[in-house]
Order: sequence, then C-alpha cells, then structure tokens
Amino acid sequence: MDLLIENGLIYGDGEFHHQNIHVDQGKIVAVDNRGCNAGTRVDAQGKKIFPGLIDPHVHFSLNLGKHTSRDDFFHGGKAAAFGGVTTIIDFLDPVDNIDDLKTVYQRRLAEAKPSPVDYLFHATIKNPKCDLDSFVKTMIGLGLHSLKLFTTYSDSNRRTYDEDIRELLRLSEKYGFLLEAHIENDAMIKNDPNVHFSELGTMRPTGAETTEALKLAQFVEEEGGYLYMVHLSSGDTLEALKKHHGHLLNNRFFIESCPHYFHLTNECFHRPDGYLYTMAPPVRSEAEKQKLRRLFPDVHTIGTDHCSFLKEDKHHALLKDIPLGIGGIEQSFLLMHRLYGTDVVPKMTEHLARLHGLEGRKGKISAGYDADFFFFEEEEQRLSTNHGATDYNVYDGTVVDGTITDTFIGGRHVVHHDSFHERTGRYLGGHHEIIDQRTHL
Repeated sequence: MDLLIENGLIYGDGEFHHQNIHVDQGKIVAVDNRGCNAGTRVDAQGKKIFPGLIDPHVHFSLNLGKHTSRDDFFHGGKAAAFGGVTTIIDFLDPVDNIDDLKTVYQRRLAEAKPSPVDYLFHATIKNPKCDLDSFVKTMIGLGLHSLKLFTTYSDSNRRTYDEDIRELLRLSEKYGFLLEAHIENDAMIKNDPNVHFSELGTMRPTGAETTEALKLAQFVEEEGGYLYMVHLSSGDTLEALKKHHGHLLNNRFFIESCPHYFHLTNECFHRPDGYLYTMAPPVRSEAEKQKLRRLFPDVHTIGTDHCSFLKEDKHHALLKDIPLGIGGIEQSFLLMHRLYGTDVVPKMTEHLARLHGLEGRKGKISAGYDADFFFFEEEEQRLSTNHGATDYNVYDGTVVDGTITDTFIGGRHVVHHDSFHERTGRYLGGHHEIIDQRTHL
C-alpha cells in the first residue's frame, strides 16, 4: 500500500468505527482492522475521519464586469481543502447558443487547471436563442450533466422564460440531466440604482422566492423532469413547497441551501459593515432562519455559493456599487456540524455524489472510492482563519465544536494543521467518466 491511516474513527452510514484505511494509487483499497506494509503510515490519534466534502455551488474567478470574485481556482481550492472540501462544482458563463457553450467550456477548463481540489462544471443558460434539444445534446456531449438557469435578471438578459423552462424540464426527463434554477420572481424584484444596501431584503423579498418556487414546482408536476433549486434562503419557502408539493421534494424537486441562511439574519444589514453581508438571495429574518433550521431534514444538499470579494470591493453605500456574494467554503462544514452533527454529512457528500454521477467514486470512505477524507478533532473554538484570497470572513468569532486538522485528496496529504501541500486537481467531467444520470436522479 502507498498509505495506511491508523487509529481513526471512520464515519460510515451515520456511525463511527475504529478502523484503518488502506490506500493505493489514490484509491481506497480496504477499510478494516488489519495492518499492512505501507510506504506512509499516518496515525489519526483517535480523531474522527469523514469523507471528503463536495461543494456543488461555488463561483471562483467569477467575472461580474466591474468586479471579479477574488478567489480563483487555486486560492478557492486551497480554502476548500482547509475546510475538508475535496471536490467543487463551479459554473460555466451563461450563454444563449451552442457555439458560445463550447467556447466558455474550453475557457473554464483552462481557468480551473490550478485547482488543488477535484472539480466539475455546471453549464449555464440565459434567455436561449437556439434549439434547446440541440443545446442539451451538445452539453451532454461535452460531459456536462447539469444546467443552470435564472428566473430573474431580465435587466442583464440572463432570465430564462417560462416556456423555455418547461421545455428544459421535458428535456431533463428525456436525457436525464439535472436542471438547476436560481429562483426569484423577476417582477417582484426592484432595481432602483440608488437604494442603500440596508434595503436589500426589501428589494429582493422572500415572496419573490416563494412564489417562483411554487410556480416551478407546478411546472415539474405538469412536465416531469428533475429540478434543483439552488440557495433556498427562507424557511417560509421550504414550508410552502412542503405543503403544496411535498411528494416532489428531493425526488424530482431537490432543495439546496447554504450555511449563511442557517446562521445569519437581515439584522446584519443594520451593522456599520452591513455591506459585507450582501448576497442574492439575501439573508432573511430570524423567524425564517429558525423555521429553516427546523425544516433541515427537508434540505437535500448544502452548497456554499462561495463568491468572495475584498472589503474594498464591497465598501459602498449603494447596492448598485456592491458585488453580491460572500465566502464560506472553508467554514461550511464546521458551521453546519455545530448545528446538526453527523446529520449534515450525507447532504455534503453522498447526496451530491448521487446527483452528479459520482457515486462509487466520491462521497464515502469505502473500498473502490477515491481516497478523499479529512480528520476532525472535537474542541470548541471560535472561527478565526481564512486561507483564501480575501481579507475578511463574516463568520469570524462564531463558536464551532471542532477543527479540521488534515485533508487527503486522492491519497495525497494536502492539509496538515496549517501546512498546505500543493496538488493538481482532476477534472471529473467527460462522457466517459460520468455515468447515465437517470440511474441516480
């Protein structure tokens, strides 16, 4: 064996077992109580060992015109590794035709090469001007098996309209890909350029999310298909979906939410540095946050929507001058584990591997899987570190119940306490590597 991890508490199916992990050529060969001859032996010293996390929603090197998110694939990937995240899924730039899809795919592949963690991409469509069946077949031919759309941002021509959404749902049923949606009612969003950042919640109200989510759930009822709602922000929205379309939830209509909606509220906007907490959709009221916490079992996956900027990028009074987005990939597991313990693990590993055709390779510590895992040491602490390219962390001072001391990716010891060992991440896409989604959706 190349590597033997000894004396760890290995997580599996909600339980921990005193076992060893045998690794050879980047793969887990066995998980058992035996010893073996190995090139490298690592004593886990009784720490808990979790499978490497999958973050399905990041925005590295996102070009917003005036601003570009500060974490590129190297710095964002480094922060991910310190947070136990071993695979990320980023997005291609939004396009409305097949030729541009091919162009942005190649460009994103080049941008992602410095990533130290493994990676996939979602395609992204905007107000399409092409035959959708041909677009989808081209997307799948490129090895892309998820497609994001926006139901808002008509002002920047990114909105996809209802008839095209219905057609894409029918195509997701036909071809077995995952249709993802940023869901807000465009007509309910106000675009006043002179609004102060503290009015963000008024400009993008909960009702915009809830009404649009219910509409798209009804589309799924009528057309079939597989829809994944990114960054659900409010317990009110989830409660309404559960009431009216409960049989679809996490079966045909999958729910993703983010750590900031479980930890932050719109009171942040009244702080002197409230501009740092701006994102879309915005964080909601305390009551909505508490309702979301109670409905946690109905959330299928956790993503971070990691889109980080410097303080100087966001230090403005008017919303029109502030790039929307915050970081959080390094802190995501610690924040969610503090609230839910091991109940959060499948939502950050197995569920995502299944949705994205990575089952059998990612998401578990088991023979045949990639040797991706991290050590977790239980100790109450306050968050204070940030290994990305930004100069602040909105979670500084938040109490968590442990620390991530070591991260292994493909059998490589990438993080050891505060030391980082560079690694070249692998692109996991390509039709030859991702199996038919219909067996997993």
